[in-house]
Amino acid sequence: MPLANALERLKSDKELGPNFVEWRHIPASPPSLTPFPTALDEQLANALARRGIEQLYSHQAEAVEAVLAGRNVAIVTPTASGKTLCYNLPVLQTLLSDPNARALYVFPTKALAQDQLNELHGLVTDLGADVRTYTYDGDTPADARRAVRAAGHIVITNPDMLHTGILPHHTKWMRLFENLRYVVIDELHQYRGVFGSHVANVIRRLRRVCRFYGSDPVFVCCSATIANPGELAERLIGAPVQVIDRNGAPRGERIVAVYNPPVVNRELGIRRSALKSAHAIAALLAASDVQTIVFAPSRTAVELLVRRLRDSIPAKVGGPQPVEGYRGGYLPKERRAIEAGIRNGQVRVVAATNALELGIDIGGLDAAVLLGFPGTLASTWQQVGRAGRGDRLAFSVLVTNSTPLNQYLAQHPDYLFETSPEAGFINPDNLVIRVSHLKCAAFELPFGRDEAFGPGSDELLDLLAEEGILHEVNGRYHWTAEVYPAEEVSLRTAAVDNFVIVEQGPKPRVIGEMDRPSAPLLIHDEAIYMHGGRQYHVDRLDWTERTAFVRPVEVDYYTDANLAVDLKVLETDSSSEEPACARHLGEVAVTFLATIFKKIKLDTQENVGWGKIRLPQEDMHTASYWLALRDEAWHGMDQARLQAGLWGMAHLLAGVAPLFLMCDPRDLQCAVQVRSPFTCAPTVFLYERHPGGVGLSEALYAAHGSLLEAALDLARGCPCEDGCPACVGPALGEGPDSKQAAMALLGRMTGDAVA
Repeated sequence: MPLANALERLKSDKELGPNFVEWRHIPASPPSLTPFPTALDEQLANALARRGIEQLYSHQAEAVEAVLAGRNVAIVTPTASGKTLCYNLPVLQTLLSDPNARALYVFPTKALAQDQLNELHGLVTDLGADVRTYTYDGDTPADARRAVRAAGHIVITNPDMLHTGILPHHTKWMRLFENLRYVVIDELHQYRGVFGSHVANVIRRLRRVCRFYGSDPVFVCCSATIANPGELAERLIGAPVQVIDRNGAPRGERIVAVYNPPVVNRELGIRRSALKSAHAIAALLAASDVQTIVFAPSRTAVELLVRRLRDSIPAKVGGPQPVEGYRGGYLPKERRAIEAGIRNGQVRVVAATNALELGIDIGGLDAAVLLGFPGTLASTWQQVGRAGRGDRLAFSVLVTNSTPLNQYLAQHPDYLFETSPEAGFINPDNLVIRVSHLKCAAFELPFGRDEAFGPGSDELLDLLAEEGILHEVNGRYHWTAEVYPAEEVSLRTAAVDNFVIVEQGPKPRVIGEMDRPSAPLLIHDEAIYMHGGRQYHVDRLDWTERTAFVRPVEVDYYTDANLAVDLKVLETDSSSEEPACARHLGEVAVTFLATIFKKIKLDTQENVGWGKIRLPQEDMHTASYWLALRDEAWHGMDQARLQAGLWGMAHLLAGVAPLFLMCDPRDLQCAVQVRSPFTCAPTVFLYERHPGGVGLSEALYAAHGSLLEAALDLARGCPCEDGCPACVGPALGEGPDSKQAAMALLGRMTGDAVA
């Protein structure tokens, strides 16, 4: 068997074998089957039989019965467990009995929507019924949109199109909204943080429009395994949900490994490149005729892997290309061809971003190589699940990099296998986000004074009326502004004023965009901006117009800006006395001011110049969790050692915090006050990077004890001597030992003495 032979080669390889820190065997499990529900139409049952489906998995049957009974459901089962039938069957059953009924399918990406359209078309063809299914997204031709609005029984779209293209034009969609019976929201776990908070408000607007037209659809949510599917689904749709999480699908035997690249510089804690290690493992698997997918964290990493793998696995003369990449930016035809090549086996290795993490049908692969921890346990198991279909043996390996998060997992592989997936957090009532959607909702339909759109809606309506955006007539608020509000609201950020990056030339072109908090650091005047592996010099940043003007250059340095952060506590919501410290939760005001930038040589890291940054300061109100240390935590430390320990501890806490959240590490920032004017004690703050916060601080406050222990474990297990980027940050040269100081502080707070 090729895979079994490849695993023996990996274990015995002199370079690779010693660096596997975990091999975990997950046994196969049989299916739990049940007959078709009695309510299922015979015509539909016959269509399933023609596709080789004689019975349903238990979770499929449970979901079909619940949906047909009119209950909102959240189906939470692993990858490739047949969740698609959980919503297609009740939708098609309803359409067979009522041809006027309508359904709306919402997928987070266009590629997934297109894949599901093909799956649905196949079932409808076998059914032989007149069920018209269309996608409606930015690629839908203008002349086809009228047909979709008029004749589509099932409309497949994405949250962004629902937000800007459907709800603001609901009068053109009267037939859909009058007869809307079902709304399907797939990949529920993707709707978290800022994006999920926005989408929850889009769903508020959707349900409001539905009520106007007299419909009340059933919501069907599907998700990978997360800790709080019911809570997340209920917050997202604003209604009770029945959770279906007993998986009835079979699972083949699986081997999951963790590989930690070897240390090449012990003093600095530098390890061999994770990308090189992933390439070596994938090349060995491919040489053993094991069809493999390599998940990479960025588009650039995908392209580097493809280039290296093609050098290792050349195409045969006249034969198909065995190595392909798959990421955003590829044309739809390219993506379809690559997907087909994976399914028919011509593509032996594919390097992909998380664009292939979701449920796109690529058949059954034998192995998955994960280049770095994907950020959440839910995403990890989604990617692991991409290898192995049916009852075949499958192999997956996580190749860790040098970041604190990855090194913690390398030291504690049990965390991957024995910890429940994270909870998904959203905050639909975030003031910045909700006001944006309140404007969109008012544009769509006038608001009544007693109509709720989250808490305190009447006060917000009065405020918008005072600003002249709304006009009140007889207790109803009407939209009066000339702007089209949905176009001004991005679902991907809390702020609406992202910066655009324009390459200058005979034909200026937009090459990218950047969120407002990052702009002062990365696209200030004279910065070197990296995009697509190329260097650009920022000639001018127009702060008022939110535009950076750049030109391509080739230089041997990069720029690194310094950001001065001032944090003030506005309000403390919760507090608790803990050993050697007090933990707090509340609201803070954060002021950012970019001050100077340094020019640093790419090869030697020497500082070869500097300059001043002249930009206005930025202010943000957000949520934060913070620790105030009591005297016994830092007794015996001088000021310099205390400061080094606080910064080291902050780096550790920020590094492991995403393990307890479904968030990107960039969603959190840390700040240190050696003697805070608000707590009168040495204090470390972890604050949310989005205005108003989206619930991450509350989760950290609740996970306080586990968070401190994880940070201490990470520092203890790191092989560096004085600190490195994988634990407390780079060593401070001649200054105090931040690693030992941070470990001492954490040890006293956890009651776990550190020598």
